[in-house]
Amino acid sequence: MVVDELGGTEADRIFHALADATRRDIIARVIRQEQSVSALARLYPMSLAAVQKHVAVLERAALVTKERHGREQRVRADLTVLRRATRLLDAYEQLWRHRTHSIEQILAEDQEGH
Repeated sequence: MVVDELGGTEADRIFHALADATRRDIIARVIRQEQSVSALARLYPMSLAAVQKHVAVLERAALVTKERHGREQRVRADLTVLRRATRLLDAYEQLWRHRTHSIEQILAEDQEGH
C-alpha cells in the first residue's frame, strides 16, 4: 500500500481542486506571481463570483492562501501542499512501476517454461 502522508479527505480535496482546468490555470499563475482575485477574474470568460468560487475551492484544499491588502484579496500558491501531493503521486508511480516489473518477470518465466 502507498504510504499516504496526506489524509484521505485532504487528498480528495486537493485532487478535486486540481481536476478543473481553470483551477489548474489559476494555480500555475499564482505560482509565478501573487495575483489579486479581480486580476485573475479578468483573465477568464466568467464572472468575478465564479472566479472567487474557484479560488475558494483551491483555498479549502490549502493549495492557495488569500490575504487582504486594502480593498484587494491577494492569492498566492502554497507550494508545501503541492509538493506533498507530488510525493503521493510519485509513490503511486513507483508502486505501478514495481507491479509492471513483477508482471514482466512472471511473463518472462512463463515463456521460458514453454
